[in-house]
Amino acid sequence: MLSRWGGLKGWFARFVHSRALHRHYRRSPSLHGLIAAGRAPEPPATLAQGLLAASDSDADSLLIRLHSSRQGLSAARAATVRRRLGPNAVQQVAPLPAWRHLWRCYRNPFNLLLSALAAVSQLTGDERAALVIGAMVALSTLLRFGQEYRSHQAADRLKSLVSTRATVLRPPPQAGEPPRPQEVPVQQLVPGDVVHVSAGDMMPADLRLLSATNLFVNLAAMSGESLPVERFATLPGTTPAGANPLERHNLLFMGTSVVSGSATALVVGTGSRTYLGALTESAVAAETPEGNAFQQGINRVSWLLIRFMAVMVPAVLLLNGFTKHDWLQALLFALAIAVGLTPEMLPMIATTTLAKGAVLLARRKVIVKRLDAIQTLGAMDVLCTDKTGTLTQDRIALKQAIDAFGQPSDEVLRWAYLNSHFQTGLKNLLDVAVLQHADLHHTLVRPGDWRLVDEIPFDFQRRRMSVVLAQGGQAPQLVCKGAIEEVLAACSQVQQGDAVRPLAPDELARIAAVTARLNDDGLRVVAVARKTLPAPAEGQAVAYRPADETGLMLLGYIAFLDPPKDSTAPALAALRAHGVAVKILTGDNDRVTRKVCRDVGLPDAPLLLGSDIEAMDAATLAVAVESTALFAKLTPAHKDRVVQALRANGHVVGYLGDGINDAGALRAADVGISVDSAVDIAKDAADIILLEKSLLVLDDGVIEGRKTFANLLKYIRMTASSNFGNVLSVLVASAFLPFLPMLPMHLLVQNLLYDISQVGIPFDRVDAEQLAAPQRWQPAELGRFMLVFGPISSLFDLATFALMAGVFGASTAAQQTLFQSGWFVEGLLTQALVVHMIRTRRLPFVQSRSSGFLLACTVAVMLLGAWLPMGPLAGAFKLQPLPPAFFAWLLVLLAGYMAVAQLAKGWYARRYGWS
Repeated sequence: MLSRWGGLKGWFARFVHSRALHRHYRRSPSLHGLIAAGRAPEPPATLAQGLLAASDSDADSLLIRLHSSRQGLSAARAATVRRRLGPNAVQQVAPLPAWRHLWRCYRNPFNLLLSALAAVSQLTGDERAALVIGAMVALSTLLRFGQEYRSHQAADRLKSLVSTRATVLRPPPQAGEPPRPQEVPVQQLVPGDVVHVSAGDMMPADLRLLSATNLFVNLAAMSGESLPVERFATLPGTTPAGANPLERHNLLFMGTSVVSGSATALVVGTGSRTYLGALTESAVAAETPEGNAFQQGINRVSWLLIRFMAVMVPAVLLLNGFTKHDWLQALLFALAIAVGLTPEMLPMIATTTLAKGAVLLARRKVIVKRLDAIQTLGAMDVLCTDKTGTLTQDRIALKQAIDAFGQPSDEVLRWAYLNSHFQTGLKNLLDVAVLQHADLHHTLVRPGDWRLVDEIPFDFQRRRMSVVLAQGGQAPQLVCKGAIEEVLAACSQVQQGDAVRPLAPDELARIAAVTARLNDDGLRVVAVARKTLPAPAEGQAVAYRPADETGLMLLGYIAFLDPPKDSTAPALAALRAHGVAVKILTGDNDRVTRKVCRDVGLPDAPLLLGSDIEAMDAATLAVAVESTALFAKLTPAHKDRVVQALRANGHVVGYLGDGINDAGALRAADVGISVDSAVDIAKDAADIILLEKSLLVLDDGVIEGRKTFANLLKYIRMTASSNFGNVLSVLVASAFLPFLPMLPMHLLVQNLLYDISQVGIPFDRVDAEQLAAPQRWQPAELGRFMLVFGPISSLFDLATFALMAGVFGASTAAQQTLFQSGWFVEGLLTQALVVHMIRTRRLPFVQSRSSGFLLACTVAVMLLGAWLPMGPLAGAFKLQPLPPAFFAWLLVLLAGYMAVAQLAKGWYARRYGWS
């Protein structure tokens, strides 16, 4: 009994704790906000206790408990565990059930208004009107539901193309052999797996370190601490007494990243059983706010039109109530006007347009992780990009190995090869080029003669890395390579042949001349130096640190060539032609940067160094970034500052990068762009992934983004101007006619058919001049457009009123059905045509043709609208056949409308421009 009571108490405590977390997240704006503020909540107590126990345990004991070994789990054992625990995936926001998604598609101000009108019609005995209104609500809701469902499926398929993998150890087939590293998707990891991580990797799970070499980890995602922290397989000193797992130096957490160094670690938690999973589990339980920044912008446009409706609809109600003395009919008519003014198709049009853009971009090797990034890409007017692999071929070849004074040297090649061969961190392209050099492995060195004693990994402050090697019983050698300035700063001697001399000022001058000449030739130069270290006492373990990189002897340089891509110059020209300024942000030196930029046709613009940026305050930098196209010798923090300064100046900034040092700038930019071959942390930070690292591919993405925006703008312009014109027409007609110019049912059917005619807008063509410059939301321009083109449609509505009253005698209450039928047809046809008039600055149907789908939708709706009063359903819709002469006049009205609209377009474009 007591045992059962204890279990109930434990369950109740966990329940209270989970509800507390649930309430906490509901009050919090987002988990990301808490993390950014450095106030990440504690995970559930049971998980924290498990992590602390893993930290305190001896590594071998922990391996035994997880039925593993230092050689890893077998594939069969891992599969068994995975079937029991599930995939290594943190809980995401679950897709809505179909019924909730359908409810969300229905639940908007427009459909609620229509439903209220349907209910009023049913209560007043107008069952036909209620049926038509109900059909309109159902069709609008189902259209949006179907399109959003397909769009979400398409987006999920695209995102699934970008996957992250982990290096896991598997036991060898025969005892005595080394374990076999394998690349597997991170979702397949299970507790007990042994993984290897190095610089640039995201942690694939919660890990307990087994071994580490100068491992520095970025914990900002968890603790808010911006500086990297060092992690150790064996805790230095005593174990921290605190109960916070983040303080344990032998634990690594999913979602954090390796800044430098490498490690082998044991997986102790996966999926929702990780620290990150526990933090997000309660967060996703709370309902997430709808819409991202782009969707919020769309909604702001919608509410702008709704506010316009809130002013105009009461005016229509009061005018009709006082002139017709039938307040119920006036109320129904005002409600119908309100329905006609609401852009109920805007969410569906936006979703369809973005999804179509994402699918087309995927065909062009551009994967969109976030749909609204498509529009941001089209609005981009500044692209910041690294140089290597973007402007150049990303195919670095080792061209020269010379001593400090420019003479060929096999000795420099030998030591450079040993450094690249034995480093355990992330091997960059320079290391690969050294290792692949044709003759090195066979004629210069036998790496088996050496063993690695220790490593001082690369970091972005020192810009160099060293390995400590031993050969037989000889004293260990520290071999260093890195940026020239940083290696020189650690040197006190220089070697030339067999002679070793102090680094005197005249020697430094000769060295500067040699390296300058190499840089002017477009070669990337890496310095190589070494130092003989004191032999440690027998049995003594020595750990080497950056402080040991002093008193080095400069051996010489290895020089690499990364030729420009053939496609770079035309791609840069295309981006410039499309209004996108390209700025180069690189860690390379200024001479190499200038040479490469000249080769690809970039102007010889002013150049800023990282040291210059360091000395600038925010105001000075904001001015400097406008006139500077080349930025060299930058640290990650410098790149971040440049991007933020450009954004503060009002630019829409894209950043293209693929390295560890690009992650901050990728997040700081309006749209982060990375490549499929990038390190995990860069791909994670990006909004868009290029499957081919080419600016031509990116230019295709810019154009597709602008097409997406242009088609959205067509619908918004058309809706705003058409609705404004309709209200003006209604106000005039209501003031002078003894009856309603159109019944509520007529307005609703007209609005339904008009919406159907716009379904083809996402698939429309876009004129080349609309793609020439970045495009943004401009509410002031939208209002001006509405005030110019809205009255044009009203002008021809008034002409129709005069035609029906003066020519066909439909000016009395007895002839109101004839009047209403005539305006129904004319209003629907001009509304269907307006999209073709405003979709282009050119002459429609001749100089600029719409897509076949949009044209087919327009023609079908126009024919249906003209047939309704003439066919057997006329009585059901309270319409009547129109005299044949009306259609002759109608052709004249439509031709006049198109002519006036075309003249107005020319005037508007000359006065305000046309985008």
